Amino acid sequence: MEWISNIVDETNNVLWTYILIVLLLGAGLYFTIGTKFVQFRMFGEMFRLIMEKKEKDEGVSAFQAFTISTASRVGTGNITGVALAIGVGGPGAIFWMWIIAIIGMATAFIESTLAQVYKVRDGNSFRGGPAYYMEKALGQRKLAIVFSILLTLSFGFIFNAVQSNTIATSVGEAFNIQPYIIGIVLVVLTAMIIFGGVHRIVKVTQVIVPVMAIFYLLIALYVVVTNLSEIPSVFSLILSEAFGLKEAAGGAIGAAIMQGVRRGLFSNEAGMGSVPNAAATASTSHPAKQGLVQSLGVFFDTIVICSATAFIIILAGLYSTGPDDGIVLTQNSFAVHVGSWAPYFIAIAIIFFAFSSIVGNYYYGETNIEFMNAHKGWLTGYRLVVLGMVMFGSVAHVSLVWNLADLFMGLMAMLNIIIIILLGKVAFRVLDDFTKQRKQGKNPSFYAKSIPGLKNTECWEDEDR
Repeated sequence: MEWISNIVDETNNVLWTYILIVLLLGAGLYFTIGTKFVQFRMFGEMFRLIMEKKEKDEGVSAFQAFTISTASRVGTGNITGVALAIGVGGPGAIFWMWIIAIIGMATAFIESTLAQVYKVRDGNSFRGGPAYYMEKALGQRKLAIVFSILLTLSFGFIFNAVQSNTIATSVGEAFNIQPYIIGIVLVVLTAMIIFGGVHRIVKVTQVIVPVMAIFYLLIALYVVVTNLSEIPSVFSLILSEAFGLKEAAGGAIGAAIMQGVRRGLFSNEAGMGSVPNAAATASTSHPAKQGLVQSLGVFFDTIVICSATAFIIILAGLYSTGPDDGIVLTQNSFAVHVGSWAPYFIAIAIIFFAFSSIVGNYYYGETNIEFMNAHKGWLTGYRLVVLGMVMFGSVAHVSLVWNLADLFMGLMAMLNIIIIILLGKVAFRVLDDFTKQRKQGKNPSFYAKSIPGLKNTECWEDEDR
């Protein structure tokens, strides 16, 4: 198993050091400028749109699509990922998580808007995502299948192993339960949901996501408020170590950037090509609406929840004094602030965070399985392998699982970002159409003919409206 870890490590170093950082930051800046800084000038509009109701009895609402995507975003990246970033890259890694999130909000807008433009009907629902816009906008069916395979492997299998691994580690640490027992329970619960279809997924995530986020943020807010006088020094520490202005050497700066970008992408998924699968399911009158909603998801995930976790860990001061990392570091940091009950609270919180991510991740894979082959046998096989990976993650070594996640996440992001750069102008024009109608006081409604030359948009033709 060690030789596999070595190969994965070396591949990750090349992929993340020489390719992905340039792609993520470069594409994010391009989309920020191309959308005229959409993440800033339309921030208020994002909040208005998230509560907009469905206009037709089909698909899911904007809020429901938001909760599906947030179910995948808000998970171990917010608790374990942040701890890993600080443990390896120091507090400076948090600054780079913020940067990748702020820039990534524009990237998230682009990919989710494109997913809406090129979505397809699925009975009374919709489905779509990168595979669909690769095929419909570029005519690249084979490339779309490659992406579908990567996404299915990443989210359905590898990322779900990460989530179950975190649950098993956290619950095992707090309650002294054997990992295989936790794995069996997770498999049973996951099976009950994924064999119920997307609407059951929607119902589960719609309840779990707000509950888990509110409870976690309330505790985090308490810690921040009770240490308010120290918050300026926390910001100072983050900024100084982000640029190596303290005693950090050049290598430490690189570690901060690398960990911040990696864990930031794992947490908010902006540009990875996963969230568009959820964005495409929404019933909306204009593609840009869902782009804005999903852009807000990036802000909520990283700037709000990840920052709360980071402040707690940095204020506790344990990240540089002990061997703990990941979820154990977060649990011990919480204990410093609120007492010995903290590991139990985190264990319960991670069950909500990570299990909702398992549900959301599963749906991303299901959508792409249906894109490749709609035969029910393939879907059944996929579900069984998902359950197997949930069990595997529960008993596997944490470092191997996370390194595999980095590898597949990186490959997905690389392919998707290149494609959305090629299609970016379509999303720019869609946003211009939305903005024009909003200035006229209208509730924006989109038609394919609004953009000359736009084709293969079956859900936006006149006869379908």
